[in-house]
Amino acid sequence: METHFATLWEAVADANGDRDAVVCGDDRRSWSQYERRAAQLAAALAAAGLQPDSKLGLYLYNGTEYLESQFAAMKQRCVAVNINYRYLDDELLYLLENSDSEVLIFHSSLGERVQRVMPRIPGVKLWVQVDDGGESVPGAVDYEELLAAHAPAPRIKREETDIYMLYTGGTTGMPKGVMYDIGGLLQGFIQMAFPLTGLGIPEVDEIPGLTAQLWERGDGLVSIPACPLMHGTGMWLGAMVPHCAGARVVTLTGRSFDAAELWQSTERERATQLVIVGDAFAKPMLNALETARDSGTPYDLSSVKLMVSSGVMWTSEVKQQLLDWHAFTLIDAMGSTEGGMGTQITMRGNVGETAKFAMNPTTKVFDAEDREIEPGSGKAGMVAAGGSVPLGYFKDEAKSRATFRSIDGVRYSFPGDWARVEADGTLTLLGRGSNCINTAGEKVYPEEVEEAVKQHPDVVDCLVVGVEDEKFGQRVTGVASLRSGSAADGEALREFARTKLASFKAPKQLFIVETVQRAANGKADYGWAREAVEKRLETS
Repeated sequence: METHFATLWEAVADANGDRDAVVCGDDRRSWSQYERRAAQLAAALAAAGLQPDSKLGLYLYNGTEYLESQFAAMKQRCVAVNINYRYLDDELLYLLENSDSEVLIFHSSLGERVQRVMPRIPGVKLWVQVDDGGESVPGAVDYEELLAAHAPAPRIKREETDIYMLYTGGTTGMPKGVMYDIGGLLQGFIQMAFPLTGLGIPEVDEIPGLTAQLWERGDGLVSIPACPLMHGTGMWLGAMVPHCAGARVVTLTGRSFDAAELWQSTERERATQLVIVGDAFAKPMLNALETARDSGTPYDLSSVKLMVSSGVMWTSEVKQQLLDWHAFTLIDAMGSTEGGMGTQITMRGNVGETAKFAMNPTTKVFDAEDREIEPGSGKAGMVAAGGSVPLGYFKDEAKSRATFRSIDGVRYSFPGDWARVEADGTLTLLGRGSNCINTAGEKVYPEEVEEAVKQHPDVVDCLVVGVEDEKFGQRVTGVASLRSGSAADGEALREFARTKLASFKAPKQLFIVETVQRAANGKADYGWAREAVEKRLETS
């Protein structure tokens, strides 16, 4: 069996035909149905003229169609392109043009934007709408009708060098497509999928039989990605990695995160793994647990063994609160679309410091002259992720050369994260260099300040930015949201932060807002935070 996602999942479907593969609310697909529907869509893509390496855009919310469409693309050796469902006309147009997409599959509720873009992008050969209650778009074919019109495509031989691509917004510039070879990416995902099953790291050919064994002995995996599939955390950790172990993947029906729905789905599906994005998801989850308990209808968490987060701060205080409810294993993964760098594994009685990670064996930290940072030196450097390193950015050779490069003959990815290497060899994450605030000659990383402010019992969320200052160059400024009924103000939060941070790191100003805005995947929206701060400064 070639090392390819589509080939593996076909074999897993053969071994687990009647077992559920994907679920979204009342929409359930067995592995046989999942594979057949993906094959029908694959036939439709071939009929539309798509060839190996052709691109198709997915402008979709979470649901079974998202996973079927990606599976179909891989079956035909095509490349699925994730498109943020929050994008408006020009952003959608950019992604379609930059990715060379020839097909767009979209939810009908996003149809107005699609309809306005259609005349501007003649390279798209096929428009496919998934009905979710929106108006039908003229010129687009219905997803279910398209599948019904095609017999399943025959299984084909694929290449391990086929391309997988995930677009990342990054911290600066327009979104970029990060390219991996499928064989190497799958090998990395298998190494993540199997250790917790007790079955070791299998060969690809062994996996289908092992997945059936897991279900037969009552240890089948059920994963709920609570975050969007359009981002790497949801798609990789929540869906693709679990699928490699034959998991049922359950997506939520809500168009925005609903912690109560997550716990209800966990109870109904007997979920074994939840995938979230740090405090932005965990805090509402804690509130929902308290609400259910106080109403006399607590949720049954007994099936959940693992909770995984990646992408943003997941504070030790919040982890401890989760562990007070249930004996989860909490995995905090430090990484990005460009590569994984470290992990922090937390269990009851072993709650580590916030943003402190065990380095992956292939991770290094280098200074500006590419010298490796000495553990315990106190110096900050740029984190370099080795191992499964992307091939590069799609159609951006200059950015690829800057991000993916070799030191002493070893190829690394440099996503832009800065960290210290402690004396014990662990990483203390400082933040993205592009967000670093230079104040009076000192470097301040927003994440460290935000973490200090969020330790205040009344603070729900906080974002920190640097604004221009004649005296200091930049001054540390931010916005925070509070729990309902709190009487705290910005000055009280600043005083609190001063007890946690060196004086030059403490915010010079903090403004209270109703809600701190974040992206759908929970990541910080520093552009919004800067605008919010500047508006307050203009009126203060």
